Amino acid sequence: MELLHVHIGQGGYEERDDVIRDITFTLEAGQLVGLIGPNGAGKSTTIKAILGLIKLTKGDVRFCGPEGSHAYIPEQPILYEELTLWEHLELAAAAHGMTDELFRERAEELLKRFKLNEVRHHLTTSFSKGMQQKAMLVIGFLSRPDVYIVDEPFIGLDPKATKELLDTLNAERQRGAAILMSTHVLDTAEKICDSFVLLSSGETVAQGDLESIRRQCGMPGASLFDCFHTLT
Repeated sequence: MELLHVHIGQGGYEERDDVIRDITFTLEAGQLVGLIGPNGAGKSTTIKAILGLIKLTKGDVRFCGPEGSHAYIPEQPILYEELTLWEHLELAAAAHGMTDELFRERAEELLKRFKLNEVRHHLTTSFSKGMQQKAMLVIGFLSRPDVYIVDEPFIGLDPKATKELLDTLNAERQRGAAILMSTHVLDTAEKICDSFVLLSSGETVAQGDLESIRRQCGMPGASLFDCFHTLT
């Protein structure tokens, strides 16, 4: 089942309206797609265009799942200074119309999983960057949407938190969710992603599974890292 359809003919900003061009891909239920590219390739602009945050976008972006729901987990934590972690979760639950029983069940599970149970009533301004990143993950996973859009999720996470993130992503895929993940951690991306969209200078230079990427860059048996540097 297709959960996200992306066709961006052109997207950008007032100073330059063609930062990204001719980007087309889909996300199927249970699929994890890696959005890969060097700094300045257009990854962030692509994500913003998908989320409807760029007015100067020409194309067609559709969330096609049963609920049409999605969650965005940004690279830099976005948290309210005056709210505790639990209050952030309550706010997210209210925004998604979750029942109190369902909210508490999922919140307790996620707080325990990401080792934030003891700081649930602390202000998030007191958290380390890694803890703030884990807080964003808990908030993002709370509603269990059809589609996740995750931007550089591994930055700031220790090895245990990284494993919990990977396990949670896998569980959500098994549930039927689709995931678009932008990352520079290519060795991990190679292991966990079903397919890739490689961007360079605002355009798609290759896409498909790893075997397809290898064929497109003429490097049979190459790693994603080597293909990335050849194509970009």
